[in-house]
Order: sequence, then C-alpha cells, then structure tokens
Amino acid sequence: MSDRQVPAEPGRTSDYVTLAKPRLNMLVIATTLAGYYMAAPRHAGWMLLFHTLVGTALVASGASAFNQLLEIEADGLMRRTRARPLPSGRMEPRHARIFGVVLSIAGLVQLALGVNLLAAGVALVTLLTYTVFYTPLKKRSSLATVVGGIPGALPPMIGWAAVRNNLSLEAWILFGIVFLWQMPHFLAIAWMYREDYKRAGFPLLPIVEPDGGSTGRQALIYAAALVPLSLAPTAMSMAGNVYLVGASILSLAFVLLAARFAWRRTTSTARWLFFGSITYLPLLWMLMAFNRVAT
Repeated sequence: MSDRQVPAEPGRTSDYVTLAKPRLNMLVIATTLAGYYMAAPRHAGWMLLFHTLVGTALVASGASAFNQLLEIEADGLMRRTRARPLPSGRMEPRHARIFGVVLSIAGLVQLALGVNLLAAGVALVTLLTYTVFYTPLKKRSSLATVVGGIPGALPPMIGWAAVRNNLSLEAWILFGIVFLWQMPHFLAIAWMYREDYKRAGFPLLPIVEPDGGSTGRQALIYAAALVPLSLAPTAMSMAGNVYLVGASILSLAFVLLAARFAWRRTTSTARWLFFGSITYLPLLWMLMAFNRVAT
C-alpha cells in the first residue's frame, strides 16, 4: 500500500472539474472565439463554432490534467495549490491520467472531424508544447515563462484556422498580441507568489534575481512591444479607427502599469499589473469585434 491515503470517493465530480481548470480555460475559449470571429464571414455556421470551441476546451482541459499530473510534488509544496485533488491525495494519478487522455483525444478528434485538420493540428501543437516542453522546463529555467507563452497564444490561431483553413499573417498578429500580453501577466503572478514558487523549486525570474530588476524591466519591455502590435489589426484592415483609438489607450495604460511595477516592485504594483492584464485582453477583443472590418 502507498503511504498516500486515497479516500473512498476519489472520483468526485468537483475534483475532476478542478483537474480541468475551467476558470483558466475560459480564457482559452475566449481567445479561440476571438480568432474565429475575426476570421469568420457574417454567415459562418453555428455548428462549426460549436465544434471549434468544445474541441478546444476539451484539449485545454486535458492539458490541464497532464500539467497537474507532472507537478504533483510541486503543487503539494505551494499553499495555493496543495489542496488540489492530486497533491492532497483525493485522487489517484491513474484516474487523472485517464481523464487527461480521454479529454485530449476527444477534443482532437472533434476538431479533426468537425472542423478541419489544420485546427486539430494547431491544438495538438498547443497540447504538446504545454505538456512536453513548458511544464518540465518550469523546474529547470526561468525561460519557461517565454516557452509557456507559445501554447498560451495558439488558441486564437485555432479559431482562425477553423474558419479560413490557413494561418495567414492576420492569424500570426493575433498570436503575437496574446504572446506579448502574457509576459507581463505571468511576471506579475510570479512576483506576487514568488515565495510559493521558491518553496516548490521553480526557478522563475523573481527567484533567480530576487531584487526584481530584470522582472520589472522585462514586464515593461513586453508591454511596450505590445503597443505597435496591438495596432496592427487596423493596419491589416481587420479593424477600423474606433479600434485604433481604443487599443492605443488600453495599450498605453498597460505600459504605465508595467512601468509602475518596474519602478517600484511591490506586491501592490504587481497586483495592479495583474488586474490590468486580465482587464486589458477582454477589452481589446471586444473593441476588435465591435469595430471589425467586414469580410
């Protein structure tokens, strides 16, 4: 028998929901929807959208399960994650493994048969980069944050591929926006929970360089780089002038929050940057959708 005590009901619905990380995956669905909407003609069918979003959600949930499988020990050392089903012992790893495999395969099959092979292929790349590269690298290098930005930025490309069956420059612009946005977002989280990450042995930038100078500078650099890229949809005739003005205001405000964090690296300024980041992206998508140029 293992020393870990597994309760009599390891398959509680709430534990499987936790394993799938539905709140985090709502962002995945939202960014997939943004890519889909920006690519879709006015008469795009609802069934295609259904298969795109459900298939992507299933793959993302499977990836979340694999992530928690690979990080059982680390999650058990961090205050904010030690109550999860696996580190707490409420669920056996084999149950989580089956759950992750079933969800991932179901999502990929749904995308391949209900959407197209390109969308399924991008989803597969998202799954592999998240589980095979990003998750193991978190224990080895602070560069994991950059690597993790790749699977995080691929969902809008799934949405675009679902409609256009290609990955044109417009799709890469959407990818770039999400990729650059993620860096200040992740760095703010890393700073706020640096003691937890240190306890778990994750060599993130705030742990490698405790003074936070590099963390602040990188957050500011990525936020500044986001400004011109966030305006590219207007240059590419994807969105109009209303979007241009709104995106300029939002992006400059995001830069100011990053600059404030870079200047004074405190939990308070990191929290402001974090909340600014989770406000920025939804507002940007709404502006883009509202002022989309008809295709």
